[in-house]
Amino acid sequence: MMTTEGALDLLRNALIVAATVATPVLMAALITGLAVGVLQTATQVNEATLSFLFKLAAVALALVVFGPMILDQLVEYTRRSIASIGQVVP
Repeated sequence: MMTTEGALDLLRNALIVAATVATPVLMAALITGLAVGVLQTATQVNEATLSFLFKLAAVALALVVFGPMILDQLVEYTRRSIASIGQVVP
């Protein structure tokens, strides 16, 4: 039988870790897409692949820069989750 409080803590922690892990990559794509969109509007260049390539490069750079932090958070969350199995499942 699963305790409700333990399960809710586990779910809350999962959502927090997911948001924390996704934020750097999503922000890099968002800022790059906005900058390329403004640049394309100003120059009247309407090429979809140009935006995609810059976003791809920004996401790759964000993963290189923030990858160790993301990996540390995922490993720590996994350790906490495994350690709390006894509290969630009596």
